[in-house]
Amino acid sequence: MLKQHNGERSLPKRIILVRHGESQGNLDMAAYATTPDYRIPLTRLGVEQARAAGRRIRDVVSDGGQAANWKVYFYVSPYERTRLTLREIGRAFSKKRIVGVREECRVREQDFGNFQVEERMKAIKETRERFGRFFFRFPEGESAADVYDRVANFMESLWRDIDMKRFGQVNNSNTNLIIISHGLASRVFLMKWFKWSVDQFERLNNLGNCEFRVMQVGPGGDYSLAIHHTREELEQWGLSPEMIADQQWRATANRGSWNEDCAWYLNSFFDDLKDSSDEEDENHIV
Repeated sequence: MLKQHNGERSLPKRIILVRHGESQGNLDMAAYATTPDYRIPLTRLGVEQARAAGRRIRDVVSDGGQAANWKVYFYVSPYERTRLTLREIGRAFSKKRIVGVREECRVREQDFGNFQVEERMKAIKETRERFGRFFFRFPEGESAADVYDRVANFMESLWRDIDMKRFGQVNNSNTNLIIISHGLASRVFLMKWFKWSVDQFERLNNLGNCEFRVMQVGPGGDYSLAIHHTREELEQWGLSPEMIADQQWRATANRGSWNEDCAWYLNSFFDDLKDSSDEEDENHIV
């Protein structure tokens, strides 16, 4: 059972971010030169990956078949490859377990422009590595910072849906949100949610096809990656020791003492902060 936090707010037990299965564009970048990005389909392997991911996700949300009162609600990017991934993942669930599905345009792929010429895109992506992945804007397309803005806007809607209990979550329910999206959108979702800096974002490795990240509510009422995932996994994904320590803290601690318990947050902005008494602080006031 999930405890109630922030008044009557009933939180979904998990938010699971899933990248689509292997697409034709992953297999051959030349596909983008003749097919619009949003119409790129899955490969046969991508279909198999999605079906396997559905079984793994079902095992997670059902606690290995031990949980009784669990449900899932899906958000899906409008791209062909994400919708096809949803369809194959959905095969793992019976109708009574699915609360609903919503297409959400704000979690779509980063816009790289229109038709993409392979050699030109290779040169542009090399420039991105020199410029920085977060702020580099593709010609006629988006930067990761642009994606961050629309994902942040989506999160505001997500919290309204949670507060209005549109996922059917009640005190004794085990509700799970599953967001089927893209690698970059998933990374900026995590960045926004956990308040990671741009430098911390730049450390992150992309999700593989049909890989997923499980954010689960801890006893203190906060979501953490460290409940379901191991420290080794977090390291493989590019999280720094400080980011991992924060996830571990979120998994067990109560809210309210974040700055005190996670001094690394302040230290990332200031060098050699001194400890001082209240009396010393008063003496520095001009």
